[in-house]
Amino acid sequence: TLLYTIKFEVMDEMQGMILAQGQTTSHFRCRNTRYLHGPERASVPDDKVSWGVEFEEYNPPNYTDPQVLETPVWADPNIEENPVQSPLQFNQLDDTVSRISHVGAYAVVNGFPLNVIGRTGITGRGLLGKWGPNHAADPVVTRWKIDGDGKKVLHEQSGKPILQFVSIRRNDTCDWALPGGMVESGDSVGETLKKEFGEEALNTKRMGKEELGEAIDMVDELFRNGSVIYQGYVDDPRNTDNAWMETVAKNYHDEKGEFKEVALEAGDDSGKVQWKDVDSSLNLYASHYEYVKSTAEKHGAHWEAN
Repeated sequence: TLLYTIKFEVMDEMQGMILAQGQTTSHFRCRNTRYLHGPERASVPDDKVSWGVEFEEYNPPNYTDPQVLETPVWADPNIEENPVQSPLQFNQLDDTVSRISHVGAYAVVNGFPLNVIGRTGITGRGLLGKWGPNHAADPVVTRWKIDGDGKKVLHEQSGKPILQFVSIRRNDTCDWALPGGMVESGDSVGETLKKEFGEEALNTKRMGKEELGEAIDMVDELFRNGSVIYQGYVDDPRNTDNAWMETVAKNYHDEKGEFKEVALEAGDDSGKVQWKDVDSSLNLYASHYEYVKSTAEKHGAHWEAN
């Protein structure tokens, strides 16, 4: 219909804006693969990702994980039986839930929000709780690699100082990742960044009262000043046509080495946690590789050999 055509044309214009902002205009990790614990995605060629491109034979499977359908506190109600009468308010703040995309307004067709980047080969919510954007926050906590004399270690080929960052190994995919998490209803991005770092990299959930207080003070100090590395869509394997991940990634850099005395300890959702050297050989979850690369460039640190 004319209405849908107009919406798709607007989304195509938005993709041009996304490109200008340095964000991805396509996705790869959430396309042409089997969905996590779910069905095989329908094939979506590169030139058919955009909703503005006709794709008559597109017939993706529908999948929402059974746990999501049980409607835990972090999940939306299931609107599939009567989506047009859905109480959800898309493209705006819906009570305490932000349904606003960092990318811009997204189309809502027949009551369902459409992935702001394009087709993924599967409909429903998959493993994600929210219809539309699911907001996360990812802290990139860094320090310089220091030798025994307290001097920065320089890479032998590039000659640039080596940066290190805190990385966790996710229990669900076994990928190394940033210690981030979902922004819960009513929480700010800043609160989420600190809370998730504490839970995933310091295991604050298992600390006693006194130890927890010290950890909170330390994290508050470290997270006092941070800089946004990225804000927008995430190429996440959990994304679907109707639900997708977005994040704010912020860098918190420990220039003075004050964080070296802090003992990292993996939390419930992370199998391991450690300081990792930053370079181009890293293999990280979702779009985390790009955030770490941008952080290295920001600090003039080593990334790849000349």
